[in-house]
Parts: sequence; C-alpha cells; structure tokens
Amino acid sequence: MKIDIYTHIMPVRYKEALYEKVGSPRLRETIEAVPTLSNLDSRFKILDKYGCVQVLTLGAPPVEAVSGPKEARELARIANDSIAELVGKYPDRFIAGVASLPMNDTEAALEEADRAIRDLNLKGIQICSSINGKPLDSSEFFPLYEKMATYDLPIWIHPGRGVKTPDYPDEKISKYQIWAIFGWPYETTAAMTRLVFSGVLNRYPSLKIITHHCGAMVPYFAERIDSACDMAETMKEPVKQALTKPPLDYYRMFYNDTAVSGSRSALMCAYDFFGPEHILFGTDMPMDNEYGARQVRKTIEAIEGMDIPDRDKRLIFEENARRLLRLP
Repeated sequence: MKIDIYTHIMPVRYKEALYEKVGSPRLRETIEAVPTLSNLDSRFKILDKYGCVQVLTLGAPPVEAVSGPKEARELARIANDSIAELVGKYPDRFIAGVASLPMNDTEAALEEADRAIRDLNLKGIQICSSINGKPLDSSEFFPLYEKMATYDLPIWIHPGRGVKTPDYPDEKISKYQIWAIFGWPYETTAAMTRLVFSGVLNRYPSLKIITHHCGAMVPYFAERIDSACDMAETMKEPVKQALTKPPLDYYRMFYNDTAVSGSRSALMCAYDFFGPEHILFGTDMPMDNEYGARQVRKTIEAIEGMDIPDRDKRLIFEENARRLLRLP
C-alpha cells in the first residue's frame, strides 16, 4: 500500500461555507481551477491508477487568514467535520484526516484540537509556517505543542507566502512565481529554524512535525547550517543558548514528505540527511497541471528509482505513516 501523507481537499460543504463568509471572486476562481480539490470521482480515478490511499488535509487558505476568530472557529469545525465524514464514508480511499484549527484564537484552537482528535478521530493538525505573520516559536502556541506531544500525533506544517511579498525592497509584488517556487520552501525552512533555535523541540522532545517539500532547504544546506552556527559563536553572536545538543540533531527530529515534484536527487539528499524513518510518501496532490496525476506519478517513480534498499522504500511508502499516525 502507498499511503499519501500530504494531500489537499476542499470538501463541498466547507467550500460553500468559505465562499459565503469570504466572498472573494479571486479565491473562488483559484479553488475552482483545480476540480480534484472537491470532485471525488476524478480523485478516485487517480488513486485507482496508482494504487494509493490518502491522508486528507484542508486546502489553502488557512481559516485564520481569511476570517476573524469567530468565523475561523466555525469554518474549522465545518472543515473538520467534513473531512471526518469523508474518512468514515470512504475508508478504503482516505485512511486518515488532519484537523485545521482557528489559529487566531489560541483557546479555540486548543478546544478544536481536542474535539477533532477525541471526537472525530482525526490524526493530527495542520498549521501554517507562520500564523498571520507570527512565527511558530511565539509562546502563545506552546500550549498547542504540549497538547500534540501529549497526544503523540503529528503537526503538519504547510508553507505560506503570497505574491504580495516582494523579492526586492523597491518592488510591490513577487515576479515569475518566485514567491511560490522558492518562497514556500524558504518559509518552511525559516519555521523549522525558529522551532529549533528557540528551544521548542528541546522543550517538547516527543513533538512530531511533518514538513512539506521534504525538509525544504535543510538537507541541501545542512553543512552550511552547522558551519554558520559555529561561526556565529566565534563572532560572539551565540545562537545555541536554548540547545543541549548539536543543531543538526534537532533538524533531524522533523518528519518530511516527498513532495519535491518527482526529483529523485532531491529525495536522495533528504534520505542522506534525515534517514529512511523520517521520510513519508506525500505528493501535494492535486496541485499540478494534471489535477494531481502528475505529482502522484512522478513522486512514485522517483521513490521507486531511489538507490536504497526495498525495506526503506516500504518505510517511505507505508510503514512510517502507519507508525506515526498509529494506524492499524
């Protein structure tokens, strides 16, 4: 079995509620451009062709980015109820679901996490790489990390950056898709780094976090991270005060999907850094020009083409997900 750990969906009931509350023509246009976000028949055809089952996460945008706390709480409940309903109705297609939280209201987020995990049997939560501009090492999020460490269920981190974040100070927008192609992996890397050096992972050593895009920039720049930290200490600009072990040991605590658009060399780089037990098959379906089929096909081909033992491929395709999500 191939368990796709990171796929996006927009349940119809939630989508209608989102349109009603947000009312943005651009948002509607973006969502409707990818029919497999909501159309189950087209999604099932892809799953049948490639022999996959899916873990469902809500498609962008995060609820706190498009609504106030009260509306975000209501949208999160609708989204989580809808995902749980899909998992219950199609267990041979959707092996698990992931909760969204109203992250602009910490108390409501904690309550919804409890409801989603205890009552709906969802297998973790998804948050953005920053929460309306706040970094993930803000102390207000610590109770959520403590709760997820207690549940022993993972947090999916999804990167977020928009076209209005320019690449140069004298411009107003990002050109040539730089904000998405390179900006999103950067956002993931920055979030990981804040969680490492702030001491969050030291404080909650059992916390399990799944990154998008296979650890982003970290595997490629691992040695640069190490040398830069040593140089900072030499230059009397310490960065390791909150750490009790080498920085790279904390980075290796992250779990990571395989959503690198089918690059075998990128997967091998991540494999060499994180090891086989911290990589999970994940495609980012349906976000491609074939409405998901391209990402699924190329990701499977890349994993199967990796020069690693078959046992490690089984870990990546299935066994790591079962262990991490405590699936039967």
